[in-house]
Amino acid sequence: MLNFDFIVIGSGPAGQRAAIQAAKLGKSVALIENRRVVGGVTVHTGTIPSKTLREAVLYLTGWTQRGLYGQSYRLKQNLTIDDLMQRLQITIRNEVSVIESQLGRNGVTVFHGIASFTDPHTVQVTGIDGEISEYVAEKIVIATGTTPSRPSNIPFDDSAIIDSDGILNLKKIPKTMAIVGAGVIGVEYAAMFSALDVKVTLIDGRPQMLDFLDQEIVDELMHSLRARQVTLRLGEKVSTMRKTIDNDVEMIMTSGKRVVADIVMFAAGRQGATDALNMENAGLKADDRGRIKVDCTYATEVPHIYAAGDVIGFPSLASTSMEQGRLAACHAWDKTAACVPEHFPFGIYSIPEISMVGATEQQLTKDNIPYEVGVARFRETARGQILRLEEGMLKIICSLEDRRVLGVHIFGESATELIHIGQAVISLKGTLDYLVEAVFNYPTLAETYKIAALDCWNKMRA
Repeated sequence: MLNFDFIVIGSGPAGQRAAIQAAKLGKSVALIENRRVVGGVTVHTGTIPSKTLREAVLYLTGWTQRGLYGQSYRLKQNLTIDDLMQRLQITIRNEVSVIESQLGRNGVTVFHGIASFTDPHTVQVTGIDGEISEYVAEKIVIATGTTPSRPSNIPFDDSAIIDSDGILNLKKIPKTMAIVGAGVIGVEYAAMFSALDVKVTLIDGRPQMLDFLDQEIVDELMHSLRARQVTLRLGEKVSTMRKTIDNDVEMIMTSGKRVVADIVMFAAGRQGATDALNMENAGLKADDRGRIKVDCTYATEVPHIYAAGDVIGFPSLASTSMEQGRLAACHAWDKTAACVPEHFPFGIYSIPEISMVGATEQQLTKDNIPYEVGVARFRETARGQILRLEEGMLKIICSLEDRRVLGVHIFGESATELIHIGQAVISLKGTLDYLVEAVFNYPTLAETYKIAALDCWNKMRA
């Protein structure tokens, strides 16, 4: 039995940052990962794979050049899964190497195996070879992440009926595909496969997709998807699903509609990966979705045990998980540590991208906060013309009372990069005047901030 100051369970973004932060505070740290390599879901099945595949699709299909050379332009004809996976494997190997180096430089001891509590301070690890070890620590962080939900009524076969992790095991690019779940994961894969000229049907039981986004941005996305022949079935629930004799998958909606596809991906929700932890031995329990309740310091109901990342629920972003893990380690040893910043960006890697920070029109209307809106279209900029961008917009929401910027919403090329300008302005309580007076590089897409600010300013003067 080995003793440590700090044990971290899980090596995803939250676990990595928690372990490194504790090590920098001079603590002895053990990091437990149930895979043979570090990185967690983010590196091996989630964020990094999906974004890498997206970039491979954009490059190999010539998507980003079609505005210049026409919609029929292709960089590589007859794309295969192997073409896409080559880039993915290189990226994952490099990312794992970077993480291992960071952990090693900071003196974090890594153990591989399945962790479970035997008491509030003791973690048992069943190694990949079956050997059992026990480790004791003064403080512990749970950062086990999530796994795809697999409802019992869905006949998963990991071939034609898959969850979002199963995308990485496809043997070939399908001709038709149905995606159940129009959340972030479902929308990203729908956009990606439609760029591969796959006929995609996107299904969700809710009448509105991505309802946390500004409605106008969602409308732009829906228009873009439909223009690429994506069929949207919103407000539709799957009643039955079965394999046909032709090895297709047939789904019957509760409305009676029939959808047939080569492959069905179920992407409606994720479950906290807490089943193996035996948390009752530590005096903890998860909710019905496997999530762990924490306070603003990321402490659980057991004061010396913390949790961070997707396992605690919303917002379930790699970016916020990193900061949660770091702050959990800070709070474990310093009760005066800060909290996660109020204003953080959301990024959706659809095609084109979507990103937002701050309030939506719907939220402000509900809260009776008076505001004005300014909009700029990417095609209005010189950079947009150079890139031949037909799609793309930036929207600024500004307070009528004090001219403060309350929200920025972007749909289009590089949205997840551009959003950080808006994030800085909002976090620093900046006003519309800053963006009106600011000088941006020319030609850039960042100029849309000034164009949208002037649009808003003109409306406020009228």
